[in-house]
Amino acid sequence: MPITARDLVRHELIGLMAEIVESRNKSQVGACGTVTDETRQTLTIEVEGRERSFAKGQCVFRFTLPTGGKVRVDGSLLVARPEDRIRKRFRKW
Repeated sequence: MPITARDLVRHELIGLMAEIVESRNKSQVGACGTVTDETRQTLTIEVEGRERSFAKGQCVFRFTLPTGGKVRVDGSLLVARPEDRIRKRFRKW
């Protein structure tokens, strides 16, 4: 099943391009790279050849889908273990 903007939060994020568009830590804004790992609270993104971890709950991400589309996601929607997020119900996503 292909990843679409409508169901991105229910899919695996590893391998997608991600950019930090908003963050409580202003030095993180603009970081861009490939998602290499995901835990309950963090996304690890390879930025300029170095892996950096970002707190999901403190950031807003822009993911680039395999089809080329871009989706802006509030990180607080992503706070959960990846395997639990699949079963989670989202009000209006």
